[in-house]
Amino acid sequence: MASLVVFQSGQAIPMKENYPQEKISMPVDNPSYPAPPYHFVDREYFIITYETDPDILKTKVPPPLEITEPVVKYEFIRMPDSSGLGDYTESGQVIPVQYKGKPGLFILSMYLDNEPAILAGREIWGFPKKLATPSLGVDKVSKDTLVGRLFYGELEVARGTMGYKWETLPTDEIKKSLEETPNYLVKLIPDVDGTPKIHQLVRYHVGNVTVKGAWTGPTDLELFSHALAPVADLPIKRIVSGVHFVSDLTLLPGTVENDYIQN
Repeated sequence: MASLVVFQSGQAIPMKENYPQEKISMPVDNPSYPAPPYHFVDREYFIITYETDPDILKTKVPPPLEITEPVVKYEFIRMPDSSGLGDYTESGQVIPVQYKGKPGLFILSMYLDNEPAILAGREIWGFPKKLATPSLGVDKVSKDTLVGRLFYGELEVARGTMGYKWETLPTDEIKKSLEETPNYLVKLIPDVDGTPKIHQLVRYHVGNVTVKGAWTGPTDLELFSHALAPVADLPIKRIVSGVHFVSDLTLLPGTVENDYIQN
């Protein structure tokens, strides 16, 4: 039996009922993933913030979220130790937004190489996950450059670079941001007749955050056009910053902020 929790008023609260594992995910006789929460150890982030075209950016963000500035955060994330999900890497774009007057982040796209993480992310929270081949590590030839890459099929669609641990950053603000910044998703699941069954603005929550180290350095990012991995639709005007950090955290069940069908 697996206990789920809901997240209310900043605290995790046990649900009244325990659900048998076969009711958490399909197939019912051989579940694709266990119940959350999921615990991540040594989760490594490389986040490049860049300016983009504000008019194009507005088309990517659903109401009632609002754009506050014309910037995008391009992320490469290495997850070598994820409870229930295994070892995988992820890459995608996150957009700073405002909701009900409070700053937050909208997750636009996520590309990764792990089936349980794709299925759990899409089915539970509505993470916009697609199968691809991202990577994050130190350049094996130069040995002084942090490199994030994303391939969709055989084609490269993103490449980020940064001088490896050039400058140490304080970790307090990163920890606070992970714990307190609202993160939003659009969960869209069809009914059996193909019409929308679930269409929600969802917020996901993290806890148990420990930031083990953070760094910055000279940073660059290239995006390449692709019909089915359109990360280049948000063009790069100027690199704002790059940050590299390692953390432990727990991904908790989410909450529905807006129901587009009922409202």
